[in-house]
Amino acid sequence: MLPRKRQGEGEAVIEGGSESVIKKLRVCDSTDGKNTQEKKSSGTNLGVGNSNSNSSGDCREPTITEMAFDDGKPRDIDEDLHSRQLAVYGRETMRRLFASNVLVSGMQGLGVEIAKNLILAGVKSVTLHDEGKVELWDMSSNFIFSENDLGKNRALASVQKLQELNNAVTVSTLTTKLTKEQLSDFQAVVFTDINLETGIEFNEYCHNHQPPIAFIKTEVRGLFGSAFCDFGPEFTVFDVDGEEPHTGIIASISNDNPALVGCVDDERLEFQDGDLVVFTEVRGMTELNDGKPRKIKNARPYSFYLEEDTTNFGTYDRGGIVTQVKQPKVLNFKPLKEALTDPGDFLLSDFSKFDRPPLLHLAFQALDKFVTELGRFPVAGSEEDAEKLISITSNLNESLGDGKLTDINPKLIRHFAFGAKAVLNPMAAMFGGIVGQEVVKACSGKFHPLFQFFYFDSVESLPTEPVDPSDFKPLNSRYDAQISVFGSKLQKKLEEAKVFLIGSGALGCEFIKNLALMGVSCGKQGKLTVTDDDVIEKSNLSRQFLFRDWNIGQPKSTVAATAASSINPLLHIEALQNRVGAETENVFDDTFWENLNVVVNALDNVSARLYVDQRCLYFQKPLLESGTLGAKCNTQMVIPHLTENYGASRDPPEKQAPMCTVHSFPHNIDHCLTWARSEFEGLLEKTPAEVNAYLSSPGDYTSAMRNAGDAQARDNLERVIECLDRERCESFQDCITWARLKFEDYFSNRVKQLTFTFPEDAATSTGAPFWSAPKRFPRALQFSTADPSYLHFVMASSILRAETFGIPIPDWVKNPKKFAEAVDNVIVPDFQPREGVKIVTDEKATSLATSSVDDAAVINELIMKLEQCRKSLPPNFLMKPIQFEKDDDTNYHMDVIAALANMRARNYSIPEVDKLKAKFIAGRIIPAIATSTAMATGLVCLELYKVFDGAHKVEDYRNTFANLALPLFSMAEPVPPKVIKHQNLSWTVWDRWIIKNNPTLKELIQWLTDKGLNAYSISFGSCLLFNSMFPRHRDRMGKKVVDLVRDVAKVELPPYRNHFDVVVACEDDEDNDVDIPLISIYFR
Repeated sequence: MLPRKRQGEGEAVIEGGSESVIKKLRVCDSTDGKNTQEKKSSGTNLGVGNSNSNSSGDCREPTITEMAFDDGKPRDIDEDLHSRQLAVYGRETMRRLFASNVLVSGMQGLGVEIAKNLILAGVKSVTLHDEGKVELWDMSSNFIFSENDLGKNRALASVQKLQELNNAVTVSTLTTKLTKEQLSDFQAVVFTDINLETGIEFNEYCHNHQPPIAFIKTEVRGLFGSAFCDFGPEFTVFDVDGEEPHTGIIASISNDNPALVGCVDDERLEFQDGDLVVFTEVRGMTELNDGKPRKIKNARPYSFYLEEDTTNFGTYDRGGIVTQVKQPKVLNFKPLKEALTDPGDFLLSDFSKFDRPPLLHLAFQALDKFVTELGRFPVAGSEEDAEKLISITSNLNESLGDGKLTDINPKLIRHFAFGAKAVLNPMAAMFGGIVGQEVVKACSGKFHPLFQFFYFDSVESLPTEPVDPSDFKPLNSRYDAQISVFGSKLQKKLEEAKVFLIGSGALGCEFIKNLALMGVSCGKQGKLTVTDDDVIEKSNLSRQFLFRDWNIGQPKSTVAATAASSINPLLHIEALQNRVGAETENVFDDTFWENLNVVVNALDNVSARLYVDQRCLYFQKPLLESGTLGAKCNTQMVIPHLTENYGASRDPPEKQAPMCTVHSFPHNIDHCLTWARSEFEGLLEKTPAEVNAYLSSPGDYTSAMRNAGDAQARDNLERVIECLDRERCESFQDCITWARLKFEDYFSNRVKQLTFTFPEDAATSTGAPFWSAPKRFPRALQFSTADPSYLHFVMASSILRAETFGIPIPDWVKNPKKFAEAVDNVIVPDFQPREGVKIVTDEKATSLATSSVDDAAVINELIMKLEQCRKSLPPNFLMKPIQFEKDDDTNYHMDVIAALANMRARNYSIPEVDKLKAKFIAGRIIPAIATSTAMATGLVCLELYKVFDGAHKVEDYRNTFANLALPLFSMAEPVPPKVIKHQNLSWTVWDRWIIKNNPTLKELIQWLTDKGLNAYSISFGSCLLFNSMFPRHRDRMGKKVVDLVRDVAKVELPPYRNHFDVVVACEDDEDNDVDIPLISIYFR
């Protein structure tokens, strides 16, 4: 049979053949194909992949856009797909990944999680190795397998579904015993299920290979996990933390040894002692501008000392930027055999378990010895097997001599023995994220590797009550592995759970997969409700692994629910497309919330999190919260009456640049991009929308402007008149003229006016130089069609201007020569700066529009002029406002914003950025990768076991902050809620007092009096129902409180509500205010 090629894919599949052969490129230090040698690897089966090369042989002339953003680097990355990942890794790291071939051995739950994360990341190829067959036991942790796969080879059963995740990655299989020589085909190899003897043999080969092959050995055994990394004798880390280099704006430099450098107090410096820095743009002491890295010491928030003698340097005048120089770091890894006996420092995850890693280091070696001797894992619930493992651990410990542990914790080893055969999904998800990130580090040199051992356990997740050994016995179900750890009673609770998952994006997809594999909501009474009002976009596909390219445009929750049902057909899942908020309380009503067992947030914004937090507080439901930011992730457990709620502590708000800085005095690219996005929205969205508001209802609009009578109304009218009169476009040449004149206005005329009003030698009222740091003195730009970036700004702007006026765009627009001729035809008026022009310099100002006494008269005049403009318009004329969309690279939105920002940056000598970096900043893109998402959800699901058990104490729960880039894991018990006490009563934020039987006002007050509380004010929302100071309120005593809500507050309670809440202000008998809980009055 002839080979066939799937559309858009590069590797051929030989149908009916038993073997396929692919070529893998061995990439050393470069990714451009130089210094490569071809190697061959064969497998039993081969998925379909697509290389990242583009060999179309297209010899056409570059477009204006291509010329404008040409930085000499190849465009070989699908930025629409990988934009969020690019925000974390950058292009160079992505290119290294694209050239990397990885082996993942062992396709149980952990192996498939690692493979999934690597395929989503976009490595060149992933080879799946497994000699074993799919068992029912595997289905507790492997989301790929179905019951139809039972008895098939694990690798073969996995390849097709994993290939669907990313067709640009070649996914292949190996199903026979590995030889160490085969490892030379790969840049990194991961083993999830091999014994120590084989591991040592393979590791020695990888360690001594030239160049070294990154070796990772990892395993999860019940609630215990381990990982070991060896990236070779000398491994260079190019970027240890992935953070942008820190910078500061210089205010002063002394002529001393050492020199004291002071910086403006605009932002705190993030430098540390020993950092290397370089200086640029320093005026006066120009010797520092030589690009030489210099070491600093005594770093403080706004100053540091420079280890340099500047006594004979020029005297500092002004200006200057100091930038951290990130240094590569070389790590010397030890091979596994050596590291076992001399492990060095272990990476800690939980400081309450600082003595745990050395014990687990022994326990995993003891388990390997147990399996080698008996040919099997310990049986869950078998005391005999547990005692044997304890004995082996004890013997190993005794052999350590002076280095032996004082206590081997037999109880912990017993738990380890009972769950040793099981691969639990949450553990696989967590370690899949950690190990997947380590492979990325090995292939790219980005981020600091795990050096070298990491051990983790979550024994706190076990049921609080002892489990009868018979409860661990397998039931011939897909949950048998999980039952062998937790017992069948907890499994039943999981299956009957009613869970609300809010969000089905990156976190949501992982949660849905985890819950399905754990059996949550899979019983007859169980139900998983998932809601998300968003639809699938291409940029989602690099992380949200339940979606495929053919799902683009479909609702996320519906597609995710369908995918979840294929993972576990027993899952009872309902998918909704409702946003969770006050406006949907008729959907998510009281009955809905009251019936829930737990709420899991998978949200991407704080306001929604706060709303859900308040709902969970109100209905006293556990809330499991998590979030990610690039390689960082955090989890927070919100447990009724045990922990504080999510809203109890908040991050400080982000610092906003003053408006005058953004509009007239930018000093970094963020300021330029903030201004650019503001101008884009003003010109292309807000003004056309304002025009339409007027044209749709002229009378109402002009009346509203007259009634407002302020500077804002005047400004709105001026913008509408300008758009419909002086700047109205009727042809595409008019749009070109508009765009060309905008360039002149923005980047020449305004700068000339600014520097005329504030010359370079201008001084403030105190005599200090006006243009002192952080202000940067600007220079006007001189337009030329020979500059592709200038031409690109005019082209992109004219296209969008034409779109707002409904003007067709001619084909010749993208031809540089023809478009340049059209631009040259534009007549640009001369500009002369004017005296007396007011430019806002007050950092506290919130508006550029200034009020004047004659606003009302000017508004009347403008309205008359506007009426004249309307008469000249075609019938039924309306504009087409453009709403900013960052993720469509064909719509020219980011072209305009990037061009606006870069031209402005050029005015102020600020380094420019490419379109992708502009998209990150202006589009407020949150960096995201699959690995940190997987880890976060794994950690949350380990806490979920505790929630369903229902008897854990606050010290058993864990909140986590992790940064996979460092790597850093910080786990701690949650903070308990604040307790308020009164007499013999006590309550927290979790308490809500309930009074039933539809009480009268008098009965409510008496109910509180019985608690030693004197109510003096009762309100419903913003309406006062009772206040003891008002004598007429005494007449309300005999009325039902619900009637007061209807009659006084004028609120009709909806039929789905059977209670309402009142806020009561109380005093004790000594007239001290007492802050009491919300009171819920049940009237039905």
